[in-house]
This record gives sequence, C-alpha cells and structure tokens, in this order.
Amino acid sequence: MVNPRQARDFAKATGRLAKTDKIDAFVLARFAEAVGPRPSILPDEQAPALQAILSRRRRQILQMLVAEKNRLRMAPEAVAKRVRAHIRWLEKELERTDGDLEEAVEASTAWKENEALFLRSVPGVGPVLARTLLAELPELGALAPKRLSALVGVAPFNRDSGILRGKREVWGGRAPVRAALYMGALVATRHNPVLKEYYERLLSAGKPKKVALVGCMRKLLSILNAVVRDRAVWRCPYVLTP
Repeated sequence: MVNPRQARDFAKATGRLAKTDKIDAFVLARFAEAVGPRPSILPDEQAPALQAILSRRRRQILQMLVAEKNRLRMAPEAVAKRVRAHIRWLEKELERTDGDLEEAVEASTAWKENEALFLRSVPGVGPVLARTLLAELPELGALAPKRLSALVGVAPFNRDSGILRGKREVWGGRAPVRAALYMGALVATRHNPVLKEYYERLLSAGKPKKVALVGCMRKLLSILNAVVRDRAVWRCPYVLTP
C-alpha cells in the first residue's frame, strides 16, 4: 500500500500535473519501478471492526465530550442543564463503547494474548494504547525499530545542507498511534523504571522536555515491538529494591 501523498508528489516531480485514471496507472507503475516499495503487512480480518469502534466511534465520543465540557464553562444556567444531560449521555455511551471493545478483543485469541500477556506487561501501557496498536499498527513485531518509528511518526529527520545543520524534526506518520503512544510514554516516564531513567538522562543532557518525551516514545515503541516479535512478557532489567 502506497501513501497517496508520496505517489502524488512523485507525479508532480516527473511533470505529470494532470490527473486521470490512465495517467494515475502510468505514474503508479513508474513509482513502483523507481522506488520499489516493500509489500505492506495487512491487518487481519477482525481489525476493521476494532478500528471502527476504537479509532472512529470512541474518538468521536471523546471529541464531543471535550466540546460539551468546554461549552458548559460558558453556558448560561438555562442551557447548562441540557449540556450536563448530554455529557451524562456521552459518558454512558463511552462506557458502552468500551464494552464493545472488550468483546472485540475477547473474540480474538491473538489480540487477547497480545494485549493481556505481552503489551500490557510493559508499565505505562494501558488498554487504549494496547488496542490502538492492535488496530492501527499491524506491522508491530514485524519491522525493525527505526522503520517502525518512521511509520508511526516519531523518528527525527535530518535537515542538513552543506555545512548547515538544521533542527531535527519528527513528521508524518499515523496520528492516532502517535497520540496514544504519547500518553503511554508520559505515564511510563513516571512508572516504568527503564523509561524513567532514560527520560531523566535525556533531561540531564540538556534536551528539552518535549524532545526527551519523543525519545521515550521511540524507546517505548521499540520495547513493545520486541515483546510482540519475541512473544515474551516484558521483564525489568533492573533489580528493584523496596
């Protein structure tokens, strides 16, 4: 599967500004010949159902909840009553949606095993992050860490030209996975001894907090990639003392 932006940029780079089915077919053939994209790892048959519940419906409900809570702060009392009622309804709908997620995961032996035994064994990984990875990142456990980081959008890209050394930036990737990974890394820097030590080391080296947190996102993703690849429960390499 080719990123449409890449294919379109390739067409523009070759001077093909017009767009028809015939031109698209020609450009895609040229793109495949020149770039040689690797075969994609497709999600299993149950993944679309999990994506629909998690990536669409649950996210829509959360967005509506945030919007209604923001309106409640400014709403006059005559309107606030109905806003509160809608918030209560949305909260109940969110609970029902989470129940649907539980059923979807329980119905798949592979998902249940990956979530309960492997992904959730890493401190900082909750149900939302685990299920987002299962639904949105079927490549987890099958790619090298650097390729996976670039796919998610947490790999820094160079901006160098001659003697100029530009600022490294992360860009692109799968936004839903990146958002869930951000929250997981934030929790992990407090409760996962490996990520906590790594975060503090980056801060001590003078890295800004956001840069250090993105580094922790990459490290967490690498850990999760390894546990799924090896089908092994994560074990802390440190000796913890009470």
